[in-house]
Amino acid sequence: MQTVIYVVREFKFKGYLPEQLQALPIESLLPLLNSRQRRSLDKRVGKFMTDEKRKLREEIKRSREGKSTDEIKTHLRDMIILPDMIGVTIKVHNGKEFVPVSIRPEMVGHYVGEYSITNKRVQHGAPGVGSSRSSLYVPLK
Repeated sequence: MQTVIYVVREFKFKGYLPEQLQALPIESLLPLLNSRQRRSLDKRVGKFMTDEKRKLREEIKRSREGKSTDEIKTHLRDMIILPDMIGVTIKVHNGKEFVPVSIRPEMVGHYVGEYSITNKRVQHGAPGVGSSRSSLYVPLK
């Protein structure tokens, strides 16, 4: 009888462990990101890092340090997930309600809004009277 050993694969983001990513400054993280995210973060002093995004990052920092116990709610769907957000749960607005999103290392470089779906699957019911030409002649019970 053979013994099977399962090795849990450790996640690496382009060769870096999550702990190493968290230690990196944004300037050295930029070359690792895709071009769209890199371009947005390059302009973080200007258009990208608005006051709302700065406040959200400060809130995340406070909750990671344990200073704040409030749940983090945001409408900022275009916020890029950075390594310092790993392990935090953020409630992201999807147009109707706030959907909780727990940030994992695999999400780095993606947008927060990608994990809060804005539409539901359509579930059609039975057609009603008048939905087609032939349904006009169906007797009603």
